[in-house]
Amino acid sequence: MSGAFQGEAQASGWRERRPTALLALADGRIVEGFGVGATGSAVGEVCFNTAMTGYEEILTDPSYAGQIITFTFPHIGVVGVNEEDIETVNLAASAGALGAIFHAEIGEASNYRATRRLDDWLRARGIIGLTGVDTRALTAMIRETGMPNAVIAHDPSGEFDRAALTAEAKAWPGMNGLDLVPQVTTAQRFDWDETSWKPDRGYGRREGAADYRVVAVDYGIKRNILRLLSDCGCAVTVVPATATADEILALKPDGVFLSNGPGDPAETGKYAVPTIKALLDARVPLFGICLGHQMLGLAVGAKTLKMLQGHHGANHPVKDFTTNKVEIVSMNHGFAIDPATLPANVEQTHVSLFDGSNCGIALADRPAFSVQYHPEASPGPRDSHYLFRRFVATMAKAKAASAR
Repeated sequence: MSGAFQGEAQASGWRERRPTALLALADGRIVEGFGVGATGSAVGEVCFNTAMTGYEEILTDPSYAGQIITFTFPHIGVVGVNEEDIETVNLAASAGALGAIFHAEIGEASNYRATRRLDDWLRARGIIGLTGVDTRALTAMIRETGMPNAVIAHDPSGEFDRAALTAEAKAWPGMNGLDLVPQVTTAQRFDWDETSWKPDRGYGRREGAADYRVVAVDYGIKRNILRLLSDCGCAVTVVPATATADEILALKPDGVFLSNGPGDPAETGKYAVPTIKALLDARVPLFGICLGHQMLGLAVGAKTLKMLQGHHGANHPVKDFTTNKVEIVSMNHGFAIDPATLPANVEQTHVSLFDGSNCGIALADRPAFSVQYHPEASPGPRDSHYLFRRFVATMAKAKAASAR
């Protein structure tokens, strides 16, 4: 056991309980604890998330494919889970995090919307959980040395081949050069009309004729993104990540949305960038977020780079240079656009106030813009919803111009 990562809450009773789960880091260190959720093992990149709420949405965010999440907030699971807050659209795949690391053990759920405990839900979704860890120490390590490759394993017997697990973590190639979008994208196109949740009725449906037709390219799209587009009066058709420009344009969209997603943007860009370039040439309004933001950046000639610790959480301050306002946003990304590589016709519209990294761009000669964060996730709680209205305004302007 690596004592530096032992959870303080479990330290006094550690000798009386045999560890049933562990995290085997590629550098040879072993983090022991107690297993929850699914049994077995999974290899991936370890990151940390600083959000205090929304753990179900985080764990089902397809952008976390290939990753093991360390939750910095100590008590996760207190409000249980339900079947309404899942963000994964592609229910046929268990898109989302591979594993989760917690400080405190998961207790009973206490919320009127809860349908079961978090640990039971993790087991049903095939997500491995590790409790009893000093997540502060693990987070500090990631901040200093970067996101490590590791294997998370859970076996109630407590029997592990530590050397083999370490070797597996060391052999895993990591996120660089890894295209994970095929694991999370939809296999075929579908329409969406569900709207946002309201206390008096839950989720609703868009009523009446739509004002705009939007095609959403699914690199790992989340449900609440689609709901907010519906709220804005958009009829939404979701298409696979591999959809061509001709297939998208055949749907006669007023605008195209480029979604979030996992993996190395440069790899996804091999098939996504040609499509986006053709859409830009067709002057279709574009709005991208997260991986979609990076795809737009690559399409205009910029480059992306791997971040040391990435941005994962719901408390990130971002400045919008177009309004000089600061918004608190939700982020989940390990790659970023290199602002030094942006061409002259592209404006940097948003920047992180944590580290100065790029968080938004807009094209001067095309109706296209994007942001690095998740504007639907409501951490502010609605600081970023204006971006959907901005997208609608862009479509309205383009529609009016084509009518003249």
